[in-house]
Parts: sequence; structure tokens; C-alpha cells
Amino acid sequence: MANTAELTHAELDNIIDPPALVQGKDDLASITDTVCNVAENKPPRAWYIAFLISLGVLGMLGASIVYLVITGVGVWGNNQPVAWGWPIVNFVFWVGIGHAGTLISAVLYLFRQGWRTGINRFAEAMTIFAVICAGMFPAIHVGRIWVIYWVFPIPNQMALWPNFRSPLLWDVFAVSTYFSVSLLFWYMGMVPDLASLRDRAKKKMSRLLYGIFALGWTGANRQWHRYERVYLLLAALATPLVLSVHSVVSFDFATSQLPGWHTTILPPYFVAGAIFSGFAMVVTLAVPARALFGLRNLITMRHLELMNKVILATGLMVGYAYAMEFFISWYSGNKYEGFAFVNRAFGSYAWAYWIMVSCNVLVPQIFWFKRFRRSIPVMFVISIFVNIGMWFERFVIVVTSLNRDFLPSSWHYFSPTYVDFATLIGSFGLFLTLFLLFCRFLPQVAIAEVKLQTPHAHAHHGDDH
Repeated sequence: MANTAELTHAELDNIIDPPALVQGKDDLASITDTVCNVAENKPPRAWYIAFLISLGVLGMLGASIVYLVITGVGVWGNNQPVAWGWPIVNFVFWVGIGHAGTLISAVLYLFRQGWRTGINRFAEAMTIFAVICAGMFPAIHVGRIWVIYWVFPIPNQMALWPNFRSPLLWDVFAVSTYFSVSLLFWYMGMVPDLASLRDRAKKKMSRLLYGIFALGWTGANRQWHRYERVYLLLAALATPLVLSVHSVVSFDFATSQLPGWHTTILPPYFVAGAIFSGFAMVVTLAVPARALFGLRNLITMRHLELMNKVILATGLMVGYAYAMEFFISWYSGNKYEGFAFVNRAFGSYAWAYWIMVSCNVLVPQIFWFKRFRRSIPVMFVISIFVNIGMWFERFVIVVTSLNRDFLPSSWHYFSPTYVDFATLIGSFGLFLTLFLLFCRFLPQVAIAEVKLQTPHAHAHHGDDH
């Protein structure tokens, strides 16, 4: 540790009194104006351009799904033995993206971490939209989508009942519970802010819609008391989901007998990777949004730097998990398990494995340096690399474990088709369309929670002591 005498005055100030989480004008009204002005005024031209592009990509998703339903799942690159292809890869990827929202909103709230307040609304919205994207893939990959109700535990004319011992059915309950709790938590946190938009609205339709969703909020002491109690209960309810949801998703693989999947390290490995990719996506979305909508004073460099530290920490966890996978396969003495991991690193999909390692382990190491942790272009580029790497991680887990079966005569190389690409790219169109609509019409920052981080929220603000 450096000697105190060697530190500059600025560094000493940051240690004793870290940079403020809210910058700009020192009054509460300016925070309300900054957030509400985004929804009240016309968005910048860049928003319209991004929205038109995302709508076009969303149309590609719709066309690919219609073609899939009409033609069949043979339009994908799935084959034998690679029966699970990009649909499952995309499902696990999008579920992981949604993990940061619950962590930032619930876990950091319970630990009273004030830096969550500037980014929690972004993260919560991202969670909802990512789970919507994720839930689409299990529905369309079953083939006969018009009888999708067979997978639900309800009476039907075929007398079919799901196998409750299957982890695939656990996914249905885990992801649906995660979505329901996250949606309720997101909406509950927006109620006071929606009331602010209602009170400021000048158009009758805006006043009516915001008024309906504000649930008659008046800001009375009793309402605040009950709001905070319910918000705390929802945070406590959502916290176990951070660990449980992606653990259950990993059981799809870990409970099988397939080499490369049958390992107990997958649940914590999946959770760390989900937080890793989720925080990277928050940075990817927050960096352009704070510049486009004038939110630099509310989503400050301190928020971004702390998120980059989380990305660095979880990236190290993911790198440790990669190393332990090889150690476990060697230490087990199982020749099939050993071959599965050697094949990952040096087989026909070695290119995908080393892209994964480079993006997830090597690239984030640049965040050890404060200069790069606080550089907007650097953090934006690295966050994109992390999400690319995390998609390849799911690809490596799914495909490389399947393409080399126990019999060499069954080996087959998986090659995606243009429908695979269209569906993957189209899912980003769905995600960005929903996110851009959220940025346009709903408060992007939790106004009431951000105000609690200002000096005005303290009882002795303005005293001479």
C-alpha cells in the first residue's frame, strides 16, 4: 500500500470522501426535471434512428419465426448428435443477461449500497426484456408450437402430464417465478415516479395513462411507509432468485450423464457468469443512454467504475471456473470426461473456445488500471466483448459436448443456418425495441431513491457542524 505522504490531495479526498453519486445542481427539483424531461419532451434524432433499426431487426425475428413454424425445426442447423443448438444457447444467454437486474435491485438494496440507485432502474428493465427474449426460445424450439400447452401441468385431451423430475420443467417454474417477481419489483419501484409524471403531464392522454399506473399515489406518509415495507419484502423475496434461477438452468446440463455437462461446478459457474454478462450489458446500455438523454449527473463515473470492478471480479471467477473444469476432468480419471475438455480446447471448435477465453478472461484484466476503468470508450468496447464471450461460452458448453458422441460414427459438425443467425440477431431487435420504448416513456432513473443520496436527504443538512 502506498504511503499516505506519497498520495496527492485529490487521491486523499477520494479516500476520505468519495465522489458524489449525484452531481450537478444541488437541489432536489433538478433531479425530477432531469428524469421527467426525457419522457415529456421529444427524444433526440438518434433515438428515432435506433428505434427504426431495432424495429427492422425485430421484423426479421418475426419473419424467421413464421418461417420456422410453417417449415419446421429442420431449418435450423440442429442435427444428430447436436440436437440442442442455438435456441438453447440463446435461451441461456438471455437468462444470464437478466441476472444483473435482480442483483443490483434486490441484493445491493438489502446491503444498503447507495451506488445502486442511479442504475437500478436500467438493470430492472433490462431484466424484464431479457427474460422475455429468453422465454421465446423454449417455446419455439419444441417444433409443434401450436401444442405448446402440452408442456404445462394442466389437463388436456392427450392425458399428458409433465415429468416433474425433469430439470427442463424446473426451468418453467424458475424462469416464470423470476419474471413475475422481477416485473412486480420493477413496477413497484416506479409507482412514485409515475405519479410525478402524472402530476407534470400536460396532455390528457398522458395524464390518464400515468394516473392509471400510478395507482392513486399521493406521497402521503402512510403510503411511503407501506411502500418501503413492501419494497423491502420484494427485495428479500427476489434475493434467493439471484442464486436459484441460473442454478436451475445449469441443472439442465449438470444432471445429465454427458461428459462436459455432468459436473457439480456448473451451478456456481453459471451464476458468476450470469452476473458477469448482466453487468456488462448494463454498462453497454447505460453509456449511450446517459449521454443521449442527459443523465450524466445521475449515472456518474463512479457508478460506471464500480460496475467495472464487479465485471473484473466476476471475470476472475469465470476464469477460475474454466481452469477448474480442466482440473476436475483430469483428476476424475474419466477418459471420456478428459476427452470432452481436450476437444473443447484443441478440437474442431477450438476457435470458439479461445474466443470465449479471450473475451471473458483476458480482456477484462484491463480494468485493473483505473485509467481504463474510467474511460468511456474502453468500458463500452470491453462490455461488448464480454457479452460476445459469454454467448460463446454457452455455445461451447452446448455444442462441443454434443458433437463428439460416444461412437465416432455418430460424430457430426454443427453449422448454423441463416435462420439461426436471423433468430439470434432478431432477438436483439426485440430487446432493443422494448428498451428504447422504456427509455422514451418511462422514468429511466429512480427519482425518489436518487434523492436519498443527496445531502438534502440527511437530517442535519445545512448545519454548521
